[in-house]
Amino acid sequence: MIIVMKVGSPDVEIKRISEEMQQWGLTPEKIIGKHKVVIGLVGDTASLDPLQIQEISPWIEVVLRVEKPFKRTSLEFRHGESSAVLVSTPNGKVPFGRNHPLVVVAGPCSVENEEMIVETAKRVKAAGAKFLRGGAYKPRTSPYSFQGHGESALGLLAAAREASGLGIITEVMDTADVEKIAEVADVMQVGARNMQNFALLKKVGAQDKPVLLKRGMSATIDEWLMAAEYILAAGNPNVILCERGIRTFDRSYARNTLDLAVIPVLRSLTHLPIMIDPSHGTGKAEYVPDMARAAIAAGTDSLMIEVHPNPAKALSDGPQSLTPERFDRLMKEEIAVISQAMGRWQDRDVAVV
Repeated sequence: MIIVMKVGSPDVEIKRISEEMQQWGLTPEKIIGKHKVVIGLVGDTASLDPLQIQEISPWIEVVLRVEKPFKRTSLEFRHGESSAVLVSTPNGKVPFGRNHPLVVVAGPCSVENEEMIVETAKRVKAAGAKFLRGGAYKPRTSPYSFQGHGESALGLLAAAREASGLGIITEVMDTADVEKIAEVADVMQVGARNMQNFALLKKVGAQDKPVLLKRGMSATIDEWLMAAEYILAAGNPNVILCERGIRTFDRSYARNTLDLAVIPVLRSLTHLPIMIDPSHGTGKAEYVPDMARAAIAAGTDSLMIEVHPNPAKALSDGPQSLTPERFDRLMKEEIAVISQAMGRWQDRDVAVV
């Protein structure tokens, strides 16, 4: 349930209403929009009469029920306004969101050694990326595949951050690793295989680093948004949703089916920022540029693209990784053009200090 306040509502009245809602056993959350303030009410609201709440103040414009099973995640909870996630980096705060420039995240699937990760970081930064992705801990289907270097790789990511000034996005797989990863990562990634690891969702929700939540391989949109709800319900409002391809009946030519239709669907359901990962979504480097351009045209807020200095020798996901040269061309000759046409090119805005 949400309380929409009238334009110009005094802060003292908003505070009074929030305090009264607490006395009713509800948890009020103040949401400041462009023109109005909304008070979100979380708790047992099923038996409450919206008209009864509306009568407690002349400054209340309307009281509405949030009909979706996901509450804080829903677009209704913010009265139809999209939210932005501000991520702190060495070069200031970078916003992810519908009303901000496209943010590109790039880097290898996994951190292999210091020379590789630092070189890649410098190359993707020069091409225009704002964040470096790289796995210290890697969930793999086979127990015999490379699982990442673990904690030692976190130090290599820190070195790449220092050398390039890029923000760091890396995956957390275990609740026991959250604190150590949070010391290095600017955004903590919950991967597709852990999308419904509820203990992990609660843990990352209880810390203040932004969270990138990837869609599970067979997850419905409602399941994905309910997973995000776990993070928001635990206290962390800074969640970015990442579509990385889903498993369908046809896997003959592409690794997954990249669901670009999810972009307009999510726009109608949630206020959270959207990222598209065409690398995992297709599994083949030659398909990545086309799907990256299509994602921008469909309205994505961000892209995650795998880049490796020598894909043929990559320890994981080499076939879907672009070379630095191909990534540079993609950024400057393809992404720039379509992003400018969509009014989302990063040159129109800079990091917020």
